[in-house]
Amino acid sequence: MSYFLRCKVIVGGKASGSILVTKQPINFLSSVDQFTGMISDKNHELCGQFVKDHVLVFPYAVGSSVGAYSIFALKSNGVSPSGIICTSRTDITTASGCAIANIPLLELCGDQDIPEIQNYNEAIVDGILGILQIKKV
Repeated sequence: MSYFLRCKVIVGGKASGSILVTKQPINFLSSVDQFTGMISDKNHELCGQFVKDHVLVFPYAVGSSVGAYSIFALKSNGVSPSGIICTSRTDITTASGCAIANIPLLELCGDQDIPEIQNYNEAIVDGILGILQIKKV
């Protein structure tokens, strides 16, 4: 079973991977190890999870604007998410980091019924048409 969600394209491109989702904001500078891609913040619900090759779904980033460089470092080190979806709003840190790292970034459109997104379902990010396809596993 698949469903499709409309999104605003922030950084174009296409990506796919299993979903890693959180309702908590992410601080890319202090909470994600840029060499391993592991979320290291002990207070974060994704602590111990790796972002590599996942479609990372979260509300928005928090913390320093240097977090944009951290997203670029994740990509340079081969441990970045394949795509990123912001569920609440797109912040400048995530947008600029994805732009310089060439990681597709979409923002969910709020004027639609959004079912609960679950970890490890498969996702296809279409940053050309602005569609997130979720395949329930």
